[in-house]
Amino acid sequence: MNRRALILTASAAALSACAPLRQRPELAALGFRGPRLTDDGFISFDGAQLGLMRWLPASEPEWVIVGLHGMNDYSNAYHLAADWWAGRGIATYALDVRGFGRSPERGVWASADLVIEDVRLLVEAVRERHPGAKVALAGVSMGGGLAISAMSSADPPRADKVLLFAPAVWGWSNQPLPNKLSLWITAHTAGGWVVKPPEWLVREVMPSDNIDELRRMGRDPLMIWGARSDTLYGLVGLMERAWRSTGAVAAPVAWFYGANDHIIPRAPTVEAAGRLKPGARTAYYPKGYHLLLVDRQAETVWSDAEAFLRDAPAAWPPSGVPAIPDSVAAMTALDPPKVDKRRVSQGQPSGL
Repeated sequence: MNRRALILTASAAALSACAPLRQRPELAALGFRGPRLTDDGFISFDGAQLGLMRWLPASEPEWVIVGLHGMNDYSNAYHLAADWWAGRGIATYALDVRGFGRSPERGVWASADLVIEDVRLLVEAVRERHPGAKVALAGVSMGGGLAISAMSSADPPRADKVLLFAPAVWGWSNQPLPNKLSLWITAHTAGGWVVKPPEWLVREVMPSDNIDELRRMGRDPLMIWGARSDTLYGLVGLMERAWRSTGAVAAPVAWFYGANDHIIPRAPTVEAAGRLKPGARTAYYPKGYHLLLVDRQAETVWSDAEAFLRDAPAAWPPSGVPAIPDSVAAMTALDPPKVDKRRVSQGQPSGL
């Protein structure tokens, strides 16, 4: 072996030894009584106390939604939708995924399999609490990737239906090469380095058109701003798993996606949605952004989700929006024409 090859081999071995940090199951205390709901949380199989929020209707629900939030968010991601659903007889139990909100080891990634076990047991606990209700598993962004991964696993949660709101499916197969290289290197050499998006990107990429809600999120101390590089590495791995696994989800699925989503790209969304089993429902919102449950047109999405759960006899979705197109080109064809800024600057009416 020549000197250059030896150096490269040794460097690769050294980098591989610096594995990204991952949460491990806790050791349950002596006398542990097993997974269960508490007044303000959920105790999982290992005794970990996970944050949980719930919104309950006035009477026993016909449907219960178990909700999973997006990256750096927590269970409050459902507060607007869940309150609206509760007014229509649907209960919501939203979990703080390990590493987020009030759950253990804030900011540190937990493997998908560890979180999936939490989700599976939470669904069982909810079924025990509401034995006459049907259960839907819902996921927003990262939570959507978790929902896909859970429902395509060998032992999926006992959910009757699945709601996917802009699920995170932008995995390794669709990441640009510079992203792959930089993320692998930093995750294996400086995993604790916190990555924060530059201010210009924050200004340019809008996750929602609901500015009041974005400001509220910015003031919320339970939100996380920035992420460890090894957490981002784990997230991309989860997105890859979800992107590959959509065809293995057996339960009925409704997939919701916005034309103005600048977080999860169109190409992996089209590819992953295209692998869903026949009969799956999809909805494409011309006015939708990434955070569909809090957008200014969010009530349209909430209503479409309710109709999917209840198997409303009318055509779905009741909003009348189209299905997710089967190609990026078909998506682009549905986009409104772009304003010619040069003509506006030359004295044309701006419409303001």
